[in-house]
Amino acid sequence: MNTLIFDSIFKNEIQDLINLKRAQGFKYVTEEFALKRIDKYLAGKNIQEKVITKSVVDEWCLRKTYETQANQKSRISMMRVLCSYLLELGFDVYVPPKGLIRKPQKYNAHIYTDDELRRFFKAVDKSQSVPSECPYRHIIMPIFFRILYTSGLRVSELRLAKIEDFHLDEGYFIVKSGKNNKDRIIPIHPVLVKKCKELKSTIHIDSDESEYFFMKLPGKPLTLQCVYNNFRRYLDKAGISHNGRGPRVHDFRHTYCVNLLKKWVYEEKNLLVYLPYMKTMLGHESFDETAYYLKLTATLFPMIQLKLESSYPNIIETIEEHDSN
Repeated sequence: MNTLIFDSIFKNEIQDLINLKRAQGFKYVTEEFALKRIDKYLAGKNIQEKVITKSVVDEWCLRKTYETQANQKSRISMMRVLCSYLLELGFDVYVPPKGLIRKPQKYNAHIYTDDELRRFFKAVDKSQSVPSECPYRHIIMPIFFRILYTSGLRVSELRLAKIEDFHLDEGYFIVKSGKNNKDRIIPIHPVLVKKCKELKSTIHIDSDESEYFFMKLPGKPLTLQCVYNNFRRYLDKAGISHNGRGPRVHDFRHTYCVNLLKKWVYEEKNLLVYLPYMKTMLGHESFDETAYYLKLTATLFPMIQLKLESSYPNIIETIEEHDSN
């Protein structure tokens, strides 16, 4: 794994914080990337003294047009961790207070219909590249979004995957240090394995194994904003309405889970056996997170609810809903 290079005036302190957390037993991989974004922001401010003012922090805390409230909250939290650490070291920094972001309104997951999926991927397949900004878009996006949908992955788990993580001859790739700092193996559909091999032989002829598989440019992964901007473009071309709150990219994960559970129920699979498999595939820490999809499936499809209640009368119960990102 490549070590990130920090460039801001606090580069040494940021690296020390990462080293401290890892010495305490934390993998601190996702957090390292989050700190790199803060480092890049601070470097761009051209700060000459080791001071972080309230105005600098407040600007960082503003919500981006492409992000959810949960992502904004995560960014603010990471800035709070860094500033609290710097304050303990004696630096003059402003620590963003807790409670800046109100609890987001409940979002009802959008489950894409078969027709919406068909129209969406038809739009994705018409992607055109922009040589100066995204030269590989026409190759990457059709595969990226199909793997996203057919695997139930979180966006960043896929966009940050390296060439070395893909074991295409065996038909799988490994998510390293995903949410909850767990590695897991994700099977890839045989058709997409072939497409991945074509992608690799096209854009990664001279790439090192540590290169991002879905690179935007050499050495640079797809950004969340890039994925989101393309996603919105494809929605528009597919004629799928976006009401300001959804559909979201994350709803492919919801749709994957609902469709898989629906398939298992109609095939009369033993869900007590299969649900732990889904829990592992999704990288969930607790069964409650996976059970949310079971309840969602039953709510959307009354016939499935009848089947579940007749076979597993106690498996659907009232649970706290999770909206994992």
